[in-house]
Amino acid sequence: MSEVDTPRGGSPQSPPPPVWLVLALAVGLLAGAISGAAVTFLNDDSSSGGTGQPSLTGALGEERVAQAAARALPSVVAIINEYEPQGDDPGGTAGGAGVIIDERGFVLTNAHIVVLPGNLFVILSDGSIRPAAVVSHDAPYTDIAVIQIQSGGLRALTVANSADLVPGQAVLAIGSPDIDYFNSVSVGVVSGLERRKQLGNVWLEDLIQTDAATNVGNSGGPLLNLDGQIVGINTFRDLGGGDPLFGISFAISSRIFVPIVDSMIRTGGFPRPYFGVEHTDLDEEVAQSKGLTQTNGAVLENVFADSPASAAGLRAGDIVTKIGTFDLTPQFTLLSALGLTPATASVDVTVLRNNQPLTVKVQLRPR
Repeated sequence: MSEVDTPRGGSPQSPPPPVWLVLALAVGLLAGAISGAAVTFLNDDSSSGGTGQPSLTGALGEERVAQAAARALPSVVAIINEYEPQGDDPGGTAGGAGVIIDERGFVLTNAHIVVLPGNLFVILSDGSIRPAAVVSHDAPYTDIAVIQIQSGGLRALTVANSADLVPGQAVLAIGSPDIDYFNSVSVGVVSGLERRKQLGNVWLEDLIQTDAATNVGNSGGPLLNLDGQIVGINTFRDLGGGDPLFGISFAISSRIFVPIVDSMIRTGGFPRPYFGVEHTDLDEEVAQSKGLTQTNGAVLENVFADSPASAAGLRAGDIVTKIGTFDLTPQFTLLSALGLTPATASVDVTVLRNNQPLTVKVQLRPR
């Protein structure tokens, strides 16, 4: 997998959506439009706290849930990406959810929804459709992206500190399951905190585990406390292996996404280091398939010309075992190490070449 940048989007003046999209999505959303109060992004108020949450049974709990949903729904959007052909992929349509986090038109969502270039549209809670452009995304390091639509008539939600959450606390998830059920609200509890899961070639950290129902189309939608504040961004559910898992979904915590999103809005991006390779992370199974005895590290499959890795003399076939102070393991991959390394750092990289250790200095640069 390569950590090379993917295109970051274009002008919001995209071609109009097809008629079927306008009719199908607008009708569904108009039926579910709900008004609510305008709020602001990155409010440090943690008055909701992690304690004293009412039970979801009884009138008080139901009222709190309904009030939180009413506050949030006007700020939750559906996102459609009619992505272009990519190699053998003929192209298609991807969809998910997002949430308005700045009334100037900035929408927070998952990177995997918008990372492929195409015609991007946002469907607001009142059924109106606006073209969108990608501001920036943080793939593959996190599944966070910010897109932008035309401002005007938008309501932004407040972000609360996920550090205040406690297991058992009630939360809401809002999204558009299967894209047909627009702005669906599901309710659950925080099942676990600071979870760690692998997505692609990188380990996601500080995830919020919840049993609130999420499905395809919930990706990118907000996870909310009972004050209607964003505490996380829903990203994926765990389906398990041979035995299916149920009621286990994960959200990227606000503690992780706030600095990334803040930088994207202020500067148009979030600095990450560019190394310039395609690689395969090793574990015992991968090593055996490749006929290798080394089970920790990353095999370089390709080193891009004019990249920091190329300038340092790295080449295909090298096995990276250490980046800076980070030893690579199946639980701590090459991208995990790069994600914790400053974008302009000069780091020692240790590789095995023909079973002999070699350390080179790599001058990273922002991607």
